Amino acid sequence: MFDTAHAYGLDDADRGHNERLLGRVLRGQARARVVTKGGMTRPNGGWQADGRMKSILADCEASLRALDGIAIDLYLLHAPDPRVPLTTSLRALRQLVDEKLVRRVGVCNLNRRQLREALDEAPLSAVQVALGNGSDEALRGGVISLALEKGLWVMAHSPLGGVKRAARLRKDKQLKRPHTGEHPPTPAQLVLAWLLSLSPRVIAIPGARTPETARAAAQAARLILGPELQAALDERFGSLHPPRATGSDGEVVLVAGLSGAGKSTWAQQLVDAGYERLNRDERGGTLASLAAAADRKLAQGSRRLVLDNTYITRASRHDVVRVAARHGVPVRCLWLDTPLEVAQRNVIERMLAAHGRLLPPEALTGSDPTRLPPRALNNQMRQLEPPEDDEGFVKLERVPFALKPVPVEVKPVSGRAIALEALRPELLGEGPLLVFAWLPEGDARLVAATRGLDVELASCSHPAGPPLCWCRPPLPGLLLEFARRHRLTSLTVVGTSTTHRKMAVAIGSPFIEVT
Repeated sequence: MFDTAHAYGLDDADRGHNERLLGRVLRGQARARVVTKGGMTRPNGGWQADGRMKSILADCEASLRALDGIAIDLYLLHAPDPRVPLTTSLRALRQLVDEKLVRRVGVCNLNRRQLREALDEAPLSAVQVALGNGSDEALRGGVISLALEKGLWVMAHSPLGGVKRAARLRKDKQLKRPHTGEHPPTPAQLVLAWLLSLSPRVIAIPGARTPETARAAAQAARLILGPELQAALDERFGSLHPPRATGSDGEVVLVAGLSGAGKSTWAQQLVDAGYERLNRDERGGTLASLAAAADRKLAQGSRRLVLDNTYITRASRHDVVRVAARHGVPVRCLWLDTPLEVAQRNVIERMLAAHGRLLPPEALTGSDPTRLPPRALNNQMRQLEPPEDDEGFVKLERVPFALKPVPVEVKPVSGRAIALEALRPELLGEGPLLVFAWLPEGDARLVAATRGLDVELASCSHPAGPPLCWCRPPLPGLLLEFARRHRLTSLTVVGTSTTHRKMAVAIGSPFIEVT
């Protein structure tokens, strides 16, 4: 089996180079199978996914011409294109099979959620991901287990980690420890043998620059790993199934969800009950460093920990499960199932409580929870993988969002927020009044329209495109800032469009539509 791609060449002008080479060398070799990929361009020698249907179909036709008579046994989507719905790319793969241009199709470099979607849209036979020395995300993220469960072949590219990691691997003292036999396996052979031990449907595709390297890789397929060595390699590189501790000696609680989902409130309840808290907002660092901190705490005898961070991917949660299992401590997961608009509102209210105002885009960062930019939550939604029962938790609790009731002793104060487009004298009413607008050209129109009216004004001057601020509709920053300033218990939103209605929904307010 030869793995290549139409994009393998110096740049866009050189695409198909490796396919043409295979076409010349493999002609007449009936046992040779060719796997190639499409949906990738090479602007100026870089790499850019192009998942448009017409591009994938054109790439496949170009690959067939380059291979010059050699059939394509398996055709892969090189990578998802974030600018194109994945379903569009998958329809192209399905058409290639229907038209018998290729024998089989598959996908590369997807997460578990994307793979689930792909399985529903195309007749997949294989998935190709980075897996091996230094690349365990697909294993931790459950892509491999899902692919094997669905009967797919798994192709592990870069199993030795690429040129630099492979060079370090050759000197790895842990893997070079003495082995019995006349020809002890090399560290690279051990990695390949471990990969193949995951499942008979896992195929390692190491690169080889010399015949000797290729022969050494082939010899790894004949290695048999003993239980002790297998366990050591699993600990080093990962295992197919997440470990699970079921004992009663302590508990690690993983409180997970979007930023602004209310994790701190739940964590504090556990702290009050005697748990020790590990939180990135307080400690800094990464989720991986928090898992390492949990490892140290458990090794020192701690038995009740709570970790409250986003943990929105299966891979990030796996690290905590694996660490806890190492010490025989079960993990309970609390998943705060909070809608995006509620999380956005909570992030804005946290900002207002800390700073007394909406911060401008230049003051928003991803490190301070009181200064989160809108893109932080949008990125989380793109990566979101809600937890599943097979991740190794002793218990998974899904906590639905619930609005907090207004305390009875709070005096009701009502206000009204009116979009500039909906401004009518008869709609002004009593109580605090706000007229709001998005005016990137300046607020002169807003000032002129409200001259002489007893109202407050608020406008967003930031440009179109991906949101940089919390004040541009439909984000409800302007409304929440107004409500906080006047300590409103209820706010009615008046508007003319779906955007205005979304603002009302985001803050749980009544909406009056003006036509």
